[in-house]
Amino acid sequence: MAARKSGLGRGLDSLLPVEHPLAGFSTIKLDEIKPNPQQPREHFDPEALQSLADSIAEVGVLQPIVVRPAEEGYVLIAGERRCRAARIAELTEIPAIIRSETGEESASLAEALIENVQREDLSPLEEAAGYQQLLTDFGLTHEEVATKVGKSRSAITNTLRLLQLPAPIQGMVGRGDLSAGHARALLAIEDVPYAVHIAERVVAEGWSVRQVEDAVKKRAGTAATTKSARVKPPRPAAIIELEDRLGERLGTAVRIDHGKRGGKVAIKYSSLDDLERIYRLLS
Repeated sequence: MAARKSGLGRGLDSLLPVEHPLAGFSTIKLDEIKPNPQQPREHFDPEALQSLADSIAEVGVLQPIVVRPAEEGYVLIAGERRCRAARIAELTEIPAIIRSETGEESASLAEALIENVQREDLSPLEEAAGYQQLLTDFGLTHEEVATKVGKSRSAITNTLRLLQLPAPIQGMVGRGDLSAGHARALLAIEDVPYAVHIAERVVAEGWSVRQVEDAVKKRAGTAATTKSARVKPPRPAAIIELEDRLGERLGTAVRIDHGKRGGKVAIKYSSLDDLERIYRLLS
């Protein structure tokens, strides 16, 4: 099967000026990539991997992997999940950031990526992928990304949430059929087939973002009527403050459900790489 076109488009295709063949941005063959022996991760959630493969099939590989040259081919530095998902999607090539053998230009690669995500002609998904790359491959926090690109942390987090969309909806966003505002409203629908159904109606009937939000509220209201309705007491201000402080520290949304006998803490993450980042912060 022929390799699908990368989803990098006008944005990440111009990520870096390639001054010589062994450093910069390029598209390389998956068969030329060797695993990194210093990163022996072997377990990958099959469902999450298939979801990423479905996304790649729709919009291409939005985040280049990171490699360094070897005697034969390349050694993978970051992006094992992307490589595996690209193979599932039957790609033969993948976009890559190629570091020099010394790796001394890592900071300049990150700066080039930061400059790139500030371009006005990037699609919302390309912008989200650029932020995700800065988080996962270059170790920046949500706050650092926000500072460097001149946006609020909440804006970065909300943009990153687009990467959680089902593959068919990502395809609509990638093709420009669906705006980022429509897509963010759809994130509130947990029923994937219903979310795709609403997205298709949005495209076919030209719904506004408000109409999407109304449909989401109506769906939530219908679900609520199947349970006994009761008025919830106001949440304590101290709990809300703790959520904000934890969310700021972890760079993601945090929800605390507190009761008389304790409670639970829910931490939102956008991908397995993001979950590993949160784990490192907690440990």
